[in-house]
Amino acid sequence: MLKAGEKAVDFALPNQDGIEMALGDLRGKWVVLYFYPKDKTSGCTKEACDFTASLKDFEKLGAFVIGISPDSVKSHQSFAVKQNLEHTLLSDTEKTVLNAYGVWQEKSMYGRKYMGVSRTTYLIDKEGAIAFVWEKVSVTGHAGAVLEKITELSRRL
Repeated sequence: MLKAGEKAVDFALPNQDGIEMALGDLRGKWVVLYFYPKDKTSGCTKEACDFTASLKDFEKLGAFVIGISPDSVKSHQSFAVKQNLEHTLLSDTEKTVLNAYGVWQEKSMYGRKYMGVSRTTYLIDKEGAIAFVWEKVSVTGHAGAVLEKITELSRRL
């Protein structure tokens, strides 16, 4: 996994509308990059809806919110429409970005091991460095915690 202080790995992936978006295009903004396991599951839906509910507050702080999962563009589009999501979802079906950020990991459920996304959020500063990392995210209150961290770090600058 990447750590705070390291340079964020640049990438380009398609969003829920099939339009390619590059991390480098967001230089000069805070970027909230959250990795989640799967569209339309209860925890992932709550997390995405919480980020959308707080989107105006993120925008006031100059932050851009991006969710990434291995789901397809079509799945993201359906998820975004059904949940009225207003932030960007990126599709990483090849898992290149998931691997680059170290969130594609071995997991275990009921004794069965499998590969999946470890729910993780990276806060990337305006210069493209990782400012903070939340590992093994608990969904409840997470969007608020990210807002607080951006506010705290912005005051230091």
